[in-house]
Amino acid sequence: MKNIHNSNKFNKILILRLSALGDTIHTLPLAYAIKKTYPDCKLGWVVEDKAQLFIKDNPLIDNCYVVPMKQWKKRGLLSFQNFREFQTLIDNINKENYDIVLDTQQLFKSAMFLPFLNIKRKITLTGGREFSYIFSNEIYPETHKLFDSSYHIVKRNLEFGEHIGADTSEIRFMLKAPSDTTSKKVNDLLSGIDNSKKTVVCAPSTTWENKHWKETYWSKVLDFLKDKVNIVFTGMENDISLITRILDNSVLSPNDVTILAGKTNLEELAEVFRRADVVVSPDSGSAHIAWAVSKPAVITLFSATAEKRSAPFGDNCYVLAPELSCRPCLKKNCRLKNNKNICCELVKPQQLINLLTDILHLT
Repeated sequence: MKNIHNSNKFNKILILRLSALGDTIHTLPLAYAIKKTYPDCKLGWVVEDKAQLFIKDNPLIDNCYVVPMKQWKKRGLLSFQNFREFQTLIDNINKENYDIVLDTQQLFKSAMFLPFLNIKRKITLTGGREFSYIFSNEIYPETHKLFDSSYHIVKRNLEFGEHIGADTSEIRFMLKAPSDTTSKKVNDLLSGIDNSKKTVVCAPSTTWENKHWKETYWSKVLDFLKDKVNIVFTGMENDISLITRILDNSVLSPNDVTILAGKTNLEELAEVFRRADVVVSPDSGSAHIAWAVSKPAVITLFSATAEKRSAPFGDNCYVLAPELSCRPCLKKNCRLKNNKNICCELVKPQQLINLLTDILHLT
């Protein structure tokens, strides 16, 4: 990486970005910008256990501090054991003598670490929630509101880098290489596909009901793709029923596709995406992981959420989003009394078929 500024300006920098998985991925370009500009700088990251996968052992990150939030909640947040582990975590951070800490999450859950950290410069942007800003001593004016639906969250995160002189001109992700065990397992999972054909991965599920694309629309796209490409479904085990319904309305049978739902962890899922030519998903963690691995084209289907704020972007990324006066509402529950969740139906199957045809050069 080219050293644009004096690499001795900062010896050590700490990033606070605890969760969630998609937001953690959206912060990785900040880590890349810092390392690009200050290659000799040691970079630390505080992250929750559920979002640590792409931070721990990442080549950009020298020290990963994992907050065992799941275990803390299970014990009860006032558990004495929790306090002991919190203190140990703080001690491990403080012994590194960081020059700067960047609170990119801007919530109380991240800001609560700041009073205990012996770090001179505690930096955040204005617009933080839950009074998180009161724990920082350097607060820079935000260029856009935290939930500005027209301003991408990656660009907001990069503003932290700009404030410390980092070169943010290149937006790039960097993930750890897959282990031999992961590669072997994915080889086995995909052993049945036809290597003479291109591969389309469908990741149809997400946690919000009003992010889901209409099931029969997926079915129509599958009908078009039959015999043209390898079709792989990914997801959690509880997504199998959704995938089954999609196939029930299609001319395809389960034998015509590869169903990996419930068969991969997140690291293995990332490797599946590396083997794909196209990944199609609603606005979800799957879309963000596919974007971060860089190899496949990513098509994201939007409904209630804001494509300009959170969609994968770049030369190999595509967005299909409906035009509707009430979107993006950014709400889990649709507030329309009539035509509830109508935004999930306004992107039509032919739009996705046309896009897949262009990307994959299908006939």
